[in-house]
Amino acid sequence: MAKIVQIGPFHPLLHEPEVFKLFVESEKVVDVEIEHGFVHRGIELLAQKKTYYQNLFLFERLCGICCEAQMTVFAQAVEAIADIEIPDRARYIRTVVLELERIHSHLLFLGISFHAVGLDALFMRTFARREAVMDLCELITGNRKTYGMITIGGVRRDISRDAGKKAIKTLDEIWQYAEELKGIVEDDPTIKTRTLGKSILSNEEARRLGVVGPLARGSGISQDIRKDNPYAAYKETGVGVIALSPGDTFTRIVVRILEIIEAIKIINRALEAMPSGSMTVSVNEIPSGEATARVEAPRGELLYYVKSNGSLMPERVKLRAPSHANFLAVKALMVGNLVPDALVGFLSKDPCFSCTDRMVIIDVKKGQRRPLDTEMLRRR
Repeated sequence: MAKIVQIGPFHPLLHEPEVFKLFVESEKVVDVEIEHGFVHRGIELLAQKKTYYQNLFLFERLCGICCEAQMTVFAQAVEAIADIEIPDRARYIRTVVLELERIHSHLLFLGISFHAVGLDALFMRTFARREAVMDLCELITGNRKTYGMITIGGVRRDISRDAGKKAIKTLDEIWQYAEELKGIVEDDPTIKTRTLGKSILSNEEARRLGVVGPLARGSGISQDIRKDNPYAAYKETGVGVIALSPGDTFTRIVVRILEIIEAIKIINRALEAMPSGSMTVSVNEIPSGEATARVEAPRGELLYYVKSNGSLMPERVKLRAPSHANFLAVKALMVGNLVPDALVGFLSKDPCFSCTDRMVIIDVKKGQRRPLDTEMLRRR
């Protein structure tokens, strides 16, 4: 008979609170249940009560790792409604900032993954490089996180020539570390024991579940919004999509290491070809209309729907974060593994709970939907 091992709502390896109930037989996970709702903040409802420019900063704070991706996709949807074409220089600057954010996110993921398998020295080395990237972000944007670079119609700050030179130098050091890290991951017996052949998500299963981002590319699916539906300056800089098999935890780690190198290549090309000109265009009003926009956030496809009624505030904003799409794969990543390896497999999808939580309980068996009120959330 299966025993229940509960993890959460708080755990050292979890960035945010969540409850995992693992059903275990002889240390092997045979089923899993997840309880959401601990960090729900009602972002979509708040968006209806704030102006478009206030919402830029609201959505930036939806997730601390992909904050600029959130601003960009919201701005793109609003720009589509208003038929705004941003200046070329703004497109290139957006590309640079978005790829810096991707590098930061992947280094964070890698460091936590190494900590999860017990390699704390490698965890600290990786986080030291993450600090260098955050310092670089501060140099370019003025902030280590929540950069506030994106505005409707362009960007809020320019990238100076000196900052660009320092960026190229720092990123060259990160590139060298990523190459070294790839060799370590491929040779280290601890990493291979804990990740090779574990938490396999096959190509067929990944397509069936509709997963996105590095999780999908780690299962051999060559999909990337930057290449499939280019935005910012990705059409000019080009994007090499990293898609590997067989879809185990090890592959997902390698995919992110290679994506760091690819992101550095994109930034270098964007800085070298940076056009001159203005950074923004004036926006007088947002007319009535609706639009969707997509970007490739560090965790995968981020989709926003925005509806305008011609006022200063949007009538409706609906978002689907990549973690929301990827949560369908949780059972596939955890079931069949020993408890410690199941947790590492779950982490390999790079979860984010704050952009995933919703306030509706869906009872599939009874066919009922019911929202969680404030008191129910407090009890949880």
